[in-house]
Amino acid sequence: MPIAVEQVIEALRPVQDPELHRSIVDLGMVRDVEVSASGVVTLTVVLTIAGCPLRNEITNRVNGALRADPSVSDVNLTFGVMTDAERENVRRIVHGDAASSAGSQTAHGHAEGRSIPFAQPGSKTRPLLISSGKGGVGKSSVTTNLAVALAARGHTVGIVDADIYGFSIPRMLGADRDPVAIDQMLLPPEAWGVRCISIGYFVPDGQAVVWRGPMLHKALEQFLTDVFWDEPDFLLVDMPPGTGDIALSLSQYLPRAEVYVVTTPQPAAQKVARLSAAMAEKVNLTVRGVIENMSWFTGDDGKKYEIFGSGGGQELANELNVPLLGQIPLMNALREGGDDGHPITAVDPTSETAMIFHQMAERIATELKPKKIFSSALKIS
Repeated sequence: MPIAVEQVIEALRPVQDPELHRSIVDLGMVRDVEVSASGVVTLTVVLTIAGCPLRNEITNRVNGALRADPSVSDVNLTFGVMTDAERENVRRIVHGDAASSAGSQTAHGHAEGRSIPFAQPGSKTRPLLISSGKGGVGKSSVTTNLAVALAARGHTVGIVDADIYGFSIPRMLGADRDPVAIDQMLLPPEAWGVRCISIGYFVPDGQAVVWRGPMLHKALEQFLTDVFWDEPDFLLVDMPPGTGDIALSLSQYLPRAEVYVVTTPQPAAQKVARLSAAMAEKVNLTVRGVIENMSWFTGDDGKKYEIFGSGGGQELANELNVPLLGQIPLMNALREGGDDGHPITAVDPTSETAMIFHQMAERIATELKPKKIFSSALKIS
């Protein structure tokens, strides 16, 4: 006896859209289901946009779900495209209604008055600001590999590339697919289990970003409000070096953020990194740890050479009264992975450097987890 249409629908209910992470049935993507007497299932799945880059993945998921039933002899799957009204409905299902989320908050994002979800007391997301006092200390590399290490632990993770003038996260993460726009919502690209958004997706290759402060702030607002992050466990922010306007804006947008300072062992870098920590304190953000990069180089003779000196990270950590989370060595594989979008934590997880990142991720996820629990349901009358 062939499978019933209702059974087909239920078999497809666990199938999720790869980008939206919601059931394709609940999103209204499954249409025109028919079953022949011989058990051939014919159906249409409507995509959010024409030329959806994940069409093959959806095909594999639908086929896998239906062919698991022995009464299904074959699957004929065709694709359609949603109308504007249907896309708007999908946006409302997964991202909510902007007006209803605004409340009495200052308007943010797309002129709809949507509040920043990560600033709300009930948010489960831990924003981590990865900062440095100066450029060239490997902050973006640390951000990328730390995010991948957190994702490898089973956490949902996103990265905001807030280094507007020196964006590099898409390349380092290997997330080279452009964001997808659905109604007034952006779906961020994903690689190695990490979603990311960057101004690099919106400017032509090789073109510099020449913006004044207000445009920078608006871009950051939209990265936090209009991008579909789906309430990740961690949202890492790759900060620009120094203590400029962007750092000030993010302290306002993410008042519950934790700051992690990246430095090298070199005294000059450590002294400048201290300024980044001082700014965090001025805007009431908590510095939770120090990460020392480029700590040593292991030569062919097996010896460690501390070419930038030693002790700078520990000295800074002691001064700030926070832990030194890890010391990351210089190695070609780390640099090469950043150049070609294959982070060492993903492609060589048992290497010395990757293990250090995984250990730091473990400490951040457990040992440094905030003890205070925020709940919108708890009120004092």
